[in-house]
Amino acid sequence: MYRSHTCGELNASHVSQPVTLAGWVQTVRKFGSITFIDLRDRYGITQLLFGDTLSQQLDENPLGREFVLQVSGTVIERSNKNLNIPTGEIEIEVSSFTILNKSITPPFTIQDETDGGDDIRMKYRFLDLRRNAVKKNLELRYAVNRSARNYLHEHHFMDIETPFLIKSTPEGARDFVVPSRMNPGQFYALPQSPQTFKQLLMVSGYDRYYQVVKCFRDEDLRADRQPEFTQIDCEMSFVAQEDILNMFEGLIKRIFKDVKDIDYPEPVQRMTWNDAMVHYGNDKPDIRFGMELTNLKTVFEGQTGNLAAMSMFEGAGFKVFNDAETVLAIAVPGCSEYTRKQTDELTDWVKRPQIGMNGLVFIKCNADGTYKSSVDKFFDEEKLKVLADICGAKPGDLVLILAGREERTRKATSELRLEMGERLGLRRKDEFKLLWVLDFPLFEYAEEDNRWVARHHPFTSPKPDHIPVMIDNDPTITDADHYLSHPYSNIKANAYDMVLNGNEIGGGSIRIYQRELQEKMFDALGMSKEEAQHKFGFLLGAFEYGAPPHGGIAFGFDRLCSILGGSESIRDFIAFPKNNSGRDVMLDAPSSIDDKQLKELGLSV
Repeated sequence: MYRSHTCGELNASHVSQPVTLAGWVQTVRKFGSITFIDLRDRYGITQLLFGDTLSQQLDENPLGREFVLQVSGTVIERSNKNLNIPTGEIEIEVSSFTILNKSITPPFTIQDETDGGDDIRMKYRFLDLRRNAVKKNLELRYAVNRSARNYLHEHHFMDIETPFLIKSTPEGARDFVVPSRMNPGQFYALPQSPQTFKQLLMVSGYDRYYQVVKCFRDEDLRADRQPEFTQIDCEMSFVAQEDILNMFEGLIKRIFKDVKDIDYPEPVQRMTWNDAMVHYGNDKPDIRFGMELTNLKTVFEGQTGNLAAMSMFEGAGFKVFNDAETVLAIAVPGCSEYTRKQTDELTDWVKRPQIGMNGLVFIKCNADGTYKSSVDKFFDEEKLKVLADICGAKPGDLVLILAGREERTRKATSELRLEMGERLGLRRKDEFKLLWVLDFPLFEYAEEDNRWVARHHPFTSPKPDHIPVMIDNDPTITDADHYLSHPYSNIKANAYDMVLNGNEIGGGSIRIYQRELQEKMFDALGMSKEEAQHKFGFLLGAFEYGAPPHGGIAFGFDRLCSILGGSESIRDFIAFPKNNSGRDVMLDAPSSIDDKQLKELGLSV
């Protein structure tokens, strides 16, 4: 054995015991005739004391950072204790040592506060993984994995592996494709999810399935996206939506308790997709704070019956509001004392290309009961008070208003709300708020093709009372300008997303399990019978052999870990991630392959 103990387990109870340790040299400190070395492994750091004789040997053969060292000696009490680490009360008086391997000087310091930038640490990821900060992230990832597996096992779920080499069905994101040498000119695809396989498992009678599984999407990357990612993928038979929500609400609460020691006793809040869009401007709202959106346009058009507001708005002559499709506002608490410099900075912020607005209107609701605005020319104080009251603003608040095209303005106001929440410290990383978002539209309208596309995926069932609407109506859109009046535009999906702190961490649905309804869905998406049979004939055929009602959900494992770990990027919680270009800079992949391999595959580049 190279070691009797790890570098993180020794304490005062081990004093006088002989031990052998092995690890990496963290630091070397010379004090006269003695030398102190911090030895590090995965479990912690232990201080080593080299006396006169051994210290002289070190002078002749100096140890460098990251040398692999084995030492034997006796545990003694430290004179200058370090109570910040578990081993801080003791040190090892070394009697012998062996250099197991040398190391060249690392390109960056292996410490929590390293001097290495992202690029260099990605290139030498095997060294970056030695850092305590990265190790803690991977420990958290393992803890989430272990907690999820234990919960699912206790609830009779069975872990079943599904294939990685499957058939390409390029309806959603782009597939990664794999050429087949044994079948020239034909290709596998890597799975974007195990969706059809887990449905087939339900047909097979495995009524509770799960898998912590790798999935692949060939799409443009962001901080929270990777070309390969991990899901906690689950499916259940003989369930309705309520059964799914209760089961997986329990899963996340269990993970909170096991990993963060957080009790979450209250039921997870539920919200319809429509309410999320109206009140927060997006379908994954952060409900850790208020600051909900107010649609001033609907008020001014009299939909609330507020005649004073309606007449005030129409008579103001402010074309920016009058000509806009929508006018949205948020009341920001305690910011009425913002300076001109601060409000100008916010205006510049919403004008950025990522937000895309032309400007910003503000109303200061001063603590003394007066009102000041960037549109004083059009609205006197009485009218400004009406506007502020409609938004729910209180003395001391700042009302921010955006106007323009519906979709862009709603997205921009949502982003502005999140930005103000961030600036005011309302989006605390140690606070966790869960939300179920329900009743999504089943279809979206694709203007370029003048047809319906599935908002989730084509295996999602309509809400039970909307199934007749789908079956009894022709999906053809005859009048593109009035697609919203088509019956399909009002069909709701039997689908649900779980949102954590403004991030979608899981999504799923009750599935279609009858062949007739699934064929109707394919028809609605513009898929011919021949195409549907070619792509999904195996599933349609399976539905004719007694498919049970079933539904499921998939959690973004990497994203869940990053939120629990307080990070914006999932890369911090993946052992060997890709960069923003989808490259592994450590392996230099993807890379070219030689002509012999290309010839075997029947490919040319």
